[in-house]
Amino acid sequence: MTQLTPEQAKTQLDAHVREMVQWHFSPETGCPFWLEWAKKNFDPRKEINSFADMVKFPHFQDEWLRDLQNEVWVPKQYKGKPFNIFETGGTTGMPKQRIGWEDYKTDYSEFSEKISDEHFPRNHYWLMVGPTGPRRLRLAIEHLANVRGSSCYFIDLDPRWVKKVISNKQFDQARAYMDHVVDQAVTILKHRKISGLFTTPKLLEALGEKIDLWDAGIRGVFCGGTTMAPQYVRFIVEEVLENRIGFYPTYGNTLMGLAASVPLRAEDNFSITYFAPQPRAVLRVVDPNNTTQVKNYGEWGRVELTTLTKEFFMPRFLERDEAIRREPRAPYAWDGVAEVRPFGAMEKNIVEGVY
Repeated sequence: MTQLTPEQAKTQLDAHVREMVQWHFSPETGCPFWLEWAKKNFDPRKEINSFADMVKFPHFQDEWLRDLQNEVWVPKQYKGKPFNIFETGGTTGMPKQRIGWEDYKTDYSEFSEKISDEHFPRNHYWLMVGPTGPRRLRLAIEHLANVRGSSCYFIDLDPRWVKKVISNKQFDQARAYMDHVVDQAVTILKHRKISGLFTTPKLLEALGEKIDLWDAGIRGVFCGGTTMAPQYVRFIVEEVLENRIGFYPTYGNTLMGLAASVPLRAEDNFSITYFAPQPRAVLRVVDPNNTTQVKNYGEWGRVELTTLTKEFFMPRFLERDEAIRREPRAPYAWDGVAEVRPFGAMEKNIVEGVY
């Protein structure tokens, strides 16, 4: 990818914002939800000229994705075209749902350029151990494997069940379910040729206890899902992967797509920084008490996501995550988010490098 300067990235983002606002708020192309919203509030086509203007929007409410029928999100240009329905989050009740057509393919085709052939050989085989079913991840990982000429095996995981038994303090059940998932993965690894693995950090750790991943043929691990503090990252890289297997942590979800991490350097001390797939999605680290304000570099704040594609427009969604704001780093010309963890994990503000 061509290396942009921060000024070029800002210009590109502002132009993309204008294009997406025109698309989603024009009667010829927009979806029923946003066209109705504009009638009750203001016409963004007149008021939103740059990403900085996005603060004029209120925060996107996740209840809209739970409570409303999916047809309200179909842009006029996609009408009559069957959509994928992807679910995210929740343990009980109605999950959030996002519809889509090609966005997940775009995100993961781009991500393919960021992983090396040494760690993820082309024309080989992958194994995904994680949530399939209604999750976007299932189709996305298979698409990524296919883009690289590979086929993919799957072991399912029901995160809703895991969350439910843990919240009920049924830790023996949670452990038994995890063992059940890991045992299936070990069976596949023993009987099939696999070089690329997608899973969560905790499942990766559990797999590493049962089987030598390098001897099993694994050369690259694409990891997503839960909090990865620096000391845990170090444990994964040095102990589980023995400094031999490529490690690609990502921060992704159904609403954003995929934020890739930059390769770890010695001076990072195993602190992972992720960069959103701008301009299709933008991450800001904001002051939780005044969300129009961005935190300083090196400070913790709440993660705010804006998604800007023709399929889906979502301004200023407050994630249930917090992170450290980081400076741009090649090849990315925009801010990164580091050490993502659940919002409120530490009740006091921490400036990195002080404590």
